[in-house]
Amino acid sequence: MQRTFFHILFAIVCSGSVLAQTAVDEFERGNVFYRDGKYDQAAASYESILNQGLASSSLYFNLGNCYYRMGKIAPTILAYERALRLQPNDADTKHNLALVNLKTLDRIEPLPELFFIEWLRSFSAVVPLHTTARIFAACWLLLFASLSAFYLLANPTALRLLRGFAIASAILLIPLAIVLVTQIVDSRNRSDAVITASVVTARTSPDAQSVDAFVAHEGLKVKLSDAVGEWMKIVLPDGKVGWVRMQDCERI
Repeated sequence: MQRTFFHILFAIVCSGSVLAQTAVDEFERGNVFYRDGKYDQAAASYESILNQGLASSSLYFNLGNCYYRMGKIAPTILAYERALRLQPNDADTKHNLALVNLKTLDRIEPLPELFFIEWLRSFSAVVPLHTTARIFAACWLLLFASLSAFYLLANPTALRLLRGFAIASAILLIPLAIVLVTQIVDSRNRSDAVITASVVTARTSPDAQSVDAFVAHEGLKVKLSDAVGEWMKIVLPDGKVGWVRMQDCERI
């Protein structure tokens, strides 16, 4: 599946008309190469747009498709992950990413989480940031309006109803605040990375002579924790920690 040039209209907004037209032309050229089975040339076309400082979910999606056809696992996962950062709820990208992850060698079970944290993460993954912000603002307004109305109404039935609205709003505000903060931090934080080396041995410290911690393979998604010189500290989904060289992984 490919995305058409209509999805690259971001270029018209983000740049001048000449650069925008060049990006659209290059995007369409890449699509033609892809349909002709010239995946390396298609990838080069899409990469040239990225080199201009332009990016979109559709561009990364098509680039990921090219890498997948070329058998490049780590670049494919990187492209799809970057597409999801720009459009987190895109079903096609999620589907393709799930398929390519089946080709990775590492099968690591993430650490179990408390049920309410898992629920909040699921909600955060499904509901966009702007929607969470609107719901949060609506709850605040409802709470403020309910409390204000206590001073204006004397009807016992209305007061009970307002008390219920106020309590419900206050209860909802707590998890919504957690989700909102999490989404804001995730949108600004680029701590996720993908192992790009075919095989890498993580060390217990940023030193080539230190003890081996574990072995990771191409395509594994990790968290970046710290950096010392040419070394990056990575955290696996199951909580294991180790140091790898910067060239062995790439930030999403």
